[in-house]
Amino acid sequence: MNTSHPSILFLSGAGLLAWIWDDVRDRLRDSYETQVAPRPVGGATGIRRYADAAIGSAPTERFAIVAHSAGGVVGAEVMRLAPGRVTGLLGVCAIVPRPGDSFLTAMPAPNRWILSTAMRLAGTRPPESAIRKGLAHGLDGRVTDRLIDDFTPESQSYYRERVGEYRTADVRGYVSTTEDREFPVALQRGFAANLGATWQRELPLGHLPMLENPEVLAETIAEFLDARPA
Repeated sequence: MNTSHPSILFLSGAGLLAWIWDDVRDRLRDSYETQVAPRPVGGATGIRRYADAAIGSAPTERFAIVAHSAGGVVGAEVMRLAPGRVTGLLGVCAIVPRPGDSFLTAMPAPNRWILSTAMRLAGTRPPESAIRKGLAHGLDGRVTDRLIDDFTPESQSYYRERVGEYRTADVRGYVSTTEDREFPVALQRGFAANLGATWQRELPLGHLPMLENPEVLAETIAEFLDARPA
């Protein structure tokens, strides 16, 4: 392990378990100490609980965050709670809300109203057909089946709890996925602007680049971290 490099704390998107990062972590393990933030234990859990669990699992005192999808909301709350510990944040097709926003309010109208109503009426687990067509676009059938079997619905508060006033990390990057069927590229660029990203890349992949092409994503993460000032 190259101890001159920062450790990495991975934040998964909504409903996704830690194994989605396995192939990326395998490719980074010789140079970086890595950890995937756990889901908090208990009943209804909002963003603060997820952020607390993430901070508690960080592999070292100071760490870089790689946040995927809704993990960007958790990342924003981590920056609020532990600003001195976060050395950088890389969003991967991530939702990065402005201070005072939530997952839902960060979405443009009328999407936020449609999503909010659908969650109240049908819960937070998307239909299998929606996962196959959207979230899993670009993945092979075996991985898609595992993704569906392991998908773990989040609580309503995860999507509705607003993040506090946070200070962004000094080093900020964003990876947009141009074949993404969950978040259009234009929406991702808006989230990159919310973050104030000074380093950006686009990958011709779907919403789960860590499963579709882990080698390319690992190389992109390493490129971002190597570009940080000493």
